Amino acid sequence: MPPKIIRLADLKHVNGTELGHSDWFTIKQERVDNFADATEDRQWIHVDPERARRESPFEGPIAHGYLTLSLVSAMFEQILVVDGARMGVNYGLNKVRFPSPVRVGSRVRGHASVLDVCEYDTYTQMNLAMTIECENLTKPACVAEAIFRFYR
Repeated sequence: MPPKIIRLADLKHVNGTELGHSDWFTIKQERVDNFADATEDRQWIHVDPERARRESPFEGPIAHGYLTLSLVSAMFEQILVVDGARMGVNYGLNKVRFPSPVRVGSRVRGHASVLDVCEYDTYTQMNLAMTIECENLTKPACVAEAIFRFYR
């Protein structure tokens, strides 16, 4: 599904609304390994599939929680495009939790709801509730309050 397009001047009108969801992202071992190399977090539960199958309570390798979280921006871009913004930046996060592990081979997608929109002199700030669900799991993989700024 294509992203919603909302003009920067109209962003305040989506306060409190559901924006929808992203496409599915498949979490392959290669993605996990690349993330491990980029962050130097090479814990065996992520990068040693054989050992993870033998010793992990998850019965196989899992994605880093921060890998799952790092997909928030890509997921958000598939959900909403802010037309008329000179640029958008990730300003930060207020809350993050990882209720369920993401097993390698799973698919995840993001669902966004607007918590708050505030206009300032040079930018508009949007606080989002982003829930990352994992296909075939009842609990989400990640719940985060993400903050984006869109500059005029």
